[in-house]
Amino acid sequence: MADITRRPFLNHLRSDPTSFVLKLKDGQVTKSGAGVSFWFRPSTAALAEVPLEDREQVLQFTARTSDFQVVSVQATVTYRVVDPAVAATRIDFGIDPRTGDWNARPLERLGGLLTELAQQPALDHLAGTSLTDALAHGIAPVRQRVADELAGDQRLVERGLAVTDVRVVAIRAEAALERALQTPTREAVQQQADRATFERRAVAVEKERAIAENELTNQIELARREEELVTQRGQNERRRATEQAEADRITAAARAEREGLLARAEADRARTVGEAKAAAEAAAFASYAEIDQGRILAIAARELAANLPPLTHLSLTPDLLAPLLEKLGDTGAAGDQEAGPTR
Repeated sequence: MADITRRPFLNHLRSDPTSFVLKLKDGQVTKSGAGVSFWFRPSTAALAEVPLEDREQVLQFTARTSDFQVVSVQATVTYRVVDPAVAATRIDFGIDPRTGDWNARPLERLGGLLTELAQQPALDHLAGTSLTDALAHGIAPVRQRVADELAGDQRLVERGLAVTDVRVVAIRAEAALERALQTPTREAVQQQADRATFERRAVAVEKERAIAENELTNQIELARREEELVTQRGQNERRRATEQAEADRITAAARAEREGLLARAEADRARTVGEAKAAAEAAAFASYAEIDQGRILAIAARELAANLPPLTHLSLTPDLLAPLLEKLGDTGAAGDQEAGPTR
């Protein structure tokens, strides 16, 4: 907005570069331009300020398609004033000389005009389009139709306006109808998701089966190797037992042979000793044959006395000595008889 400085008799106006200001006196333009600055008398001057920058007008309206369905359209129209002098004569852009505020609401009038001019081509286009086509492919045709209509609209030209851009943001159906239209796609997407899930599960099951088969193969291989190990251990044990039995047999045979040799040697020694003893006894007996019986008895008594344990008490009775003395007497007499003739 223009900046107005008040003085007692004169006011000063300073405008922005994006604002076109007209100063009129007695119905004649005395000052005009963008970004101008001048002094004026509030009591005699008439001022108008026309914005030159691009402005956006947001549109939101409903339309009916060829299949009698209601859709809502959201669009934005960008416009600007290309001939501010003409616009100031067709639309009230007058400002208060004291405050610089607009006397009316010119931008609202421009917005209402653009909304009416943009709605009509959009409504005409959607009236000949089905709902599915409007929702799927309707944004670009509607935008092009509105832009073409506004570019050549004579009412905008007469007011010094020009449309620089048209954007259609969205074309939406009612919420329930839109959900119904989305259902097939959602079902298809869900089916694809289910198919992907089933395929993933099938792949997982196949992998689990492969893993189970691999584990089973490993277990079979381990069992086979364990069987081979048990067989080999049995063979080793049998070989070890056989070798141990053979070693024990050889040891026993050696021991028996050694014991046989010892027994034979002992037998030979005993036989030799026995033969020597027998020979000695035979020689002794042979020597005893030449000795008389009394001497033999004496020798026997001597040997008996040598082998008897020590005697502490000896009781001799006449019954024991009489036969012995008698026998000794007989032996002495017989000796004398044998010695007598010899003398």
